[in-house]
Amino acid sequence: MKTKYQRVLLKLSGEYLGGSAGHGFDFSVIDTLSNQIIKIQDLGVEVAIVLGGGNFFRGTKNIPLKMDRVEADHIGMMATVMNAVCLKEALIAKNRKAQVMTGLEAPGVAEKFEKQKAVSLIKAGNILIFGGGTGNPYFSTDTAAVLRGLEISADIVIKGTKVDGIYDKDPVEHPTAQRFDNLSYAEVLNQDLKVMDGAAIALCRENRLPLCVLSIVNQDDLFRFVQGEDVGSIVHE
Repeated sequence: MKTKYQRVLLKLSGEYLGGSAGHGFDFSVIDTLSNQIIKIQDLGVEVAIVLGGGNFFRGTKNIPLKMDRVEADHIGMMATVMNAVCLKEALIAKNRKAQVMTGLEAPGVAEKFEKQKAVSLIKAGNILIFGGGTGNPYFSTDTAAVLRGLEISADIVIKGTKVDGIYDKDPVEHPTAQRFDNLSYAEVLNQDLKVMDGAAIALCRENRLPLCVLSIVNQDDLFRFVQGEDVGSIVHE
């Protein structure tokens, strides 16, 4: 079946994997997510994924001790590797080829990211999951998602969230929040819409990489979007 996108990079938060509790692993959520990924791969779409680590560690803000930012970021990056390995195993259990590559050295767990190898794995039918962020402190997994999307020549970065697009304010707290169907990179930055961090949006803009924000909770939205339906909010030139 012909789809609008041949290769996509899907970005998801770690909290999503934690389900309603927001921490640890909710295996019913992981099972549902695996099915959504398989469904779009069956359309012929090549899929890569970047996961956050917030279901295990969200930085130093809420911990009762003083911790160096660099070391805290390393803990967060290791959390993303755990999430990546868990999702990989869930996909393999459903008879899919899946691999993890990391921005950190994690011998015995996953391969270190290498661009040409990553592209080869995707072309060979692997669902490729990137853990370890960029491998560097001070960079978010949003920025890692855009960077990896560029490196593998993804057609678009798709950020799966709990809401169905980009709003001018949090629609959960503000029922009258305005939803946007299309936005420019500049509008997102100028209005500080919190879609992704500023570095990630700037990197999209510099390289003309489109971004879609859609609901990963609505189980058909990802499938509908890659087929070309008007789902979610698009950020582009």
